[in-house]
Amino acid sequence: MDRIRRYPDLAGDQRADLDAVLDAAAVGTLATVVDGLPWVVPMLYARDGDRIVLHGSTGAGALRHVAAGAPAAFAVTMLDGIVVADTLFDSTANYRSAVVRGNLRQFGGDEAVHALDLMSDSLVPGRSAEVRTHTKKELAATLAMVLPIEPGCWTVKVRDAPPPAPTTDSAAWAGVVPLHTSAREPIPAPWVAAGTPPPESVRRLVDGR
Repeated sequence: MDRIRRYPDLAGDQRADLDAVLDAAAVGTLATVVDGLPWVVPMLYARDGDRIVLHGSTGAGALRHVAAGAPAAFAVTMLDGIVVADTLFDSTANYRSAVVRGNLRQFGGDEAVHALDLMSDSLVPGRSAEVRTHTKKELAATLAMVLPIEPGCWTVKVRDAPPPAPTTDSAAWAGVVPLHTSAREPIPAPWVAAGTPPPESVRRLVDGR
């Protein structure tokens, strides 16, 4: 699992490389096998040290399946740019990706509260301190899980380069078209009174602070 055979030059072998990719994204894909069939679902997540925290509904049978310890894999991909070469064959993309595999376990009690707060704060830093805590009903309806990050159970790849130089004389343009995701001005819900300012956590998120 920790060896990349295709384009090994793009592989990172330091744990810091993996952490950087996991910390830069917010959505990944959880995969496992349920009743002999593949099962894949995109999920929000947060990294908490040596583990990946995920959550979902307790009514989802496949999530209960992986929370009970079924083998699973979690993948993250971010597209950073379109690499335009002088040929279609050499055109590609700049990207960051990571895959972690292992066995999940379910959180309970205070661990579940911490996990759900962490999930919220990873998306909107500081938000959990601005609202009430989770109710017992909400906790009962939510499945909080953790996937340990263990040696030999992860891979990470990063491509951040221009296109290769042409093998023949060419006057065609070549280069990279960068892609970015950014926060825009928040849109209030229909029931929010006009003039109500966004909370500080949302304002910081939009302002990039």
